Amino acid sequence: MDSDFPHPMKGITLKVMSVLVFVCMSTLIKAAGTEIATGQITFYRSAFAVVPILGYLAFKGHLRTAFHTRDITGHLARGFIGILAMSFGFYGLVHLPLPEAIAIGYAMPLLAVVFAAVFLKETVRVYRWSAVLIGLIGVMIITWPRVTLLRDGGFGSQEALGALAVLLSAALGAIAMVLVRKLIAKEKTHTIVLYFSLSAACFSLLTLPFGWEPLPMNSFLLLMGAGFCGGVAQILLTQSYRYADMSTIAPFEYTSILLGLLIGYFLFDEVPTGIMLLGTAIVVGAGIFIIFREHQLGLERRGARKHITPQG
Repeated sequence: MDSDFPHPMKGITLKVMSVLVFVCMSTLIKAAGTEIATGQITFYRSAFAVVPILGYLAFKGHLRTAFHTRDITGHLARGFIGILAMSFGFYGLVHLPLPEAIAIGYAMPLLAVVFAAVFLKETVRVYRWSAVLIGLIGVMIITWPRVTLLRDGGFGSQEALGALAVLLSAALGAIAMVLVRKLIAKEKTHTIVLYFSLSAACFSLLTLPFGWEPLPMNSFLLLMGAGFCGGVAQILLTQSYRYADMSTIAPFEYTSILLGLLIGYFLFDEVPTGIMLLGTAIVVGAGIFIIFREHQLGLERRGARKHITPQG
């Protein structure tokens, strides 16, 4: 383990906590029901996330500096793409079984490898390309039974559209990850987190004429809780990277599928199919291989730097 990350268990613990809170967020949104406009869900998720983020920044003494940015255009672009990803993801979430929506969402890190190669000119060799291809086959295995329902109409088509929406959300989320990597080069992490929630809330307001309705108190409280959970989870995730490197904590993202299976079964009476479990196993396996390969390449790069003779 690098000396820069002396507390890997603390990083892992924070990562697992963030996954737990993110799944709680998804559960609250799903419990709010299918009748609420997607833009309205996205607004509450983004607006109430600002509350714990501002509180945390004030506690850490970073509140004033968090608003200082050198790339407002980059933040707005990331916010716009991010809000589209969230909107499609939430549509899929309320129309699909919870574990299925989570599993299809695992396409995002696979697609991020593709987009990093295309837009950031990162070198991706045959091992990772192979893992991406296998992982996307797993995603197709999960989504194919839903997509074939399009021809049947009715409830089946809603599920099919939900599966396609989550796939589109994953693609947009991968683009957002590329934009974040560009922002990281010149912006503080807490600035990126804050501006995303603020810009996402503002962009969501543009959907006000499209199906927004006064919410019953129960739905309002569920969405408020979802937003608060989203903000807390983002803080926990950001903090986890301070104590362990990404390749150490990234595999624990896949604990979300176990939580999703349990919550889906006990709260929503959702029983996973064998096809869904097979596809999920393939996607998770491919994702873990990519993380392992990234870790290997990171070790090789650090080893090479150590053996470079300084030029005098």
